[in-house]
Amino acid sequence: MDTVVRRNRKKLDPDPGIRDALVKAAAEIVREEGIASVYVARVLDRAALSTRAFYRHFDSKDALASAVFLQMAQIEVRRLKRKMASASTPVEAVVAWIDGRLDLAFNDQVRSDLRRMSLEAQSQMFAAPELIGDAYAEILKPLVEQLEKGRAEGLFPDIDPTADALSIHGAIWASTERQWATGDCDRHGVREQVVRFCMRGIGAAQPLRKVT
Repeated sequence: MDTVVRRNRKKLDPDPGIRDALVKAAAEIVREEGIASVYVARVLDRAALSTRAFYRHFDSKDALASAVFLQMAQIEVRRLKRKMASASTPVEAVVAWIDGRLDLAFNDQVRSDLRRMSLEAQSQMFAAPELIGDAYAEILKPLVEQLEKGRAEGLFPDIDPTADALSIHGAIWASTERQWATGDCDRHGVREQVVRFCMRGIGAAQPLRKVT
């Protein structure tokens, strides 16, 4: 009786360089054509990698898309934290975070691809929220941290940091979309309105200064 010898291929460990190449290729497609154009075959062709390489790093196309949005969020968080670094109180830090997010609508120095990626992420809010959940939480994290700190210091009484962070972001996004649609909004006016609305919502009573 013949003995059948089965050879098991050694499963290779993930390679950070290959993973980055896949995410980069997918991000380029999203910026150029939108998330709907991201297919595994297209990503592999652009990255010059194999199907086996893909599935060593991602379980599905959706997992890759989620990684693309998370990477974008991490880059954005680094920018926001730089703007928040000079804040001396949680109130000033919250205002700095608001200013940073309003840059998407009013600051020409903020890269246009960040706008495109933000629009793509927002488009998935209801269609496929699982794709952007991690990215959305990442962007809100610095804000939530400051709301928690402010609550501990008695500056923001009776708030829910996570829920109020969502509300603050919603107010900013509404103004951002309006500016993108019309292009005729005044940043100073929009900022004052958003800051006033958000500060009242979290019960901040101390005077505010603009944090740059």
